[in-house]
Amino acid sequence: MAIYHITEFGARGDGQTNCSEAIRAAVAACKAKGGGTVYVPAGTYLTGPIAMESHMTLYLEAGAVLKFSDRFDDYPAVFTRWSGYEGYGYHPLVYGHGLEQVAIKGEGILDGQGQAWWEAYRELRYKGVVPESKVRDELVEKNAGLVGSVKSNIVEWGTVFFRPPLIQLLDCKDVVLEGVTFRNSPFWNTHLVYCEHVSIRGVTFRNPYDAPNSDGLDVDSCVDVRISDSHFDVGDDCLCLKAGIDEDGRRVGKATENVTVTNCTMLHGHGGVVFGSETAGGIRHVTISNCIFLGTDRGIRFKTNRARGGGAEDILLQNIFMRDVLCPIAINGFYKHGVDETNPLMTSPDAVPITEATPVIKNISISNITALNCKAAAGFIYGLPERPIENLSLQHIRIEMTDDPNEQGGEPDMVRENLVMAGEGILCKHVRGLELHSVAVATRQGPALILDQVKDAVVDGLRMLRRHAGTPAMRVKSSEEIQSNAEFNVQ
Repeated sequence: MAIYHITEFGARGDGQTNCSEAIRAAVAACKAKGGGTVYVPAGTYLTGPIAMESHMTLYLEAGAVLKFSDRFDDYPAVFTRWSGYEGYGYHPLVYGHGLEQVAIKGEGILDGQGQAWWEAYRELRYKGVVPESKVRDELVEKNAGLVGSVKSNIVEWGTVFFRPPLIQLLDCKDVVLEGVTFRNSPFWNTHLVYCEHVSIRGVTFRNPYDAPNSDGLDVDSCVDVRISDSHFDVGDDCLCLKAGIDEDGRRVGKATENVTVTNCTMLHGHGGVVFGSETAGGIRHVTISNCIFLGTDRGIRFKTNRARGGGAEDILLQNIFMRDVLCPIAINGFYKHGVDETNPLMTSPDAVPITEATPVIKNISISNITALNCKAAAGFIYGLPERPIENLSLQHIRIEMTDDPNEQGGEPDMVRENLVMAGEGILCKHVRGLELHSVAVATRQGPALILDQVKDAVVDGLRMLRRHAGTPAMRVKSSEEIQSNAEFNVQ
């Protein structure tokens, strides 16, 4: 395959010259010859959006930076899946739709220059100031039917300011991302939708810690995905597995499945590896291994709610080290963002009728976990009363909560009630089929394990590493068929 140097088409790496036309010309020449490599040499190149083509590799050599325009109207309306819904949004900075054999490789950087987008979002959220943009006006018109049907507490739905991801590949086959750095995305960093046969290796996903909705990598209704040797340092969830949201996600009905993740590091962000909250198509057959989470709010995180449907099942997580996280294991059936707050069923603590919108979380195995200096809770496992979490295995786990008496903790996860925990143990509520083996927990206060409305649990080898006067290793509330060799009391 031929190589097309963007400088041969007029691009200048001075960081000032607009290289959009030169890059488009290089891509067009590549397409005309049936594919090849569009090559970005060292230098900083200012550009607008880039549309990938089939059989194309975008290659950035060491020292190369693609710096994307921060003018909103440089990004025309295109078909997308935005926050779980199919519709129209600003053109992703790098976009491909319906392609085969597409790759982004090298040692260079793609910089989304997200600051202007983040500031516009903050003006919208906190001051009600709607960004001025002709494209946004077009999005309002194109999405009129969608917006009228969606009831969500996500602020963008009121104004259709659908910020673009840095990278979005939609309905593509044989995707390779390798070696490059993706940083400063306007919205999610890298979003793969309806893709098959994906390989991601040695990629860095980087956004500031305070950038709003700045997920690292979102794998959304994709099949056969391999992610390895990559680094995440972002302002929201690091690696997210998703499958569409609510009615629209169930209409599409595409799962995320057959995913392997190994040898990755996650810093900051709201979660290390996250399942959901968009679970409508189902997330299944996933293995996560040999990863490190440092300073993420949650480590392993599942989130869904009564509107989502689908769920997560047949998930294996093992060999993970964490430090300075808020809550190392969070499984939440009452996730409260992106919901219709006027619907009382979303927050009812009582069982409600099961429908197609009721998610399933089952067959989850978590083992060989070490988590040190944790802040809120050692674990927060909170299912739905009408459909408890099923068949959860926790084995060979050591969690040490901070013993700092001034630690204020926080929300172990964003659940229906305002719940703050600080230095506490594992809470399991609404679980059916719990196996806990060789789990050691050092709390700052309270027992190592609380079982609340749990049925059919086997607790073997629970150790409380710090003893508090009069506090048993385990507390049991309103639960049935509990087998344990640990000291516990019943309430």
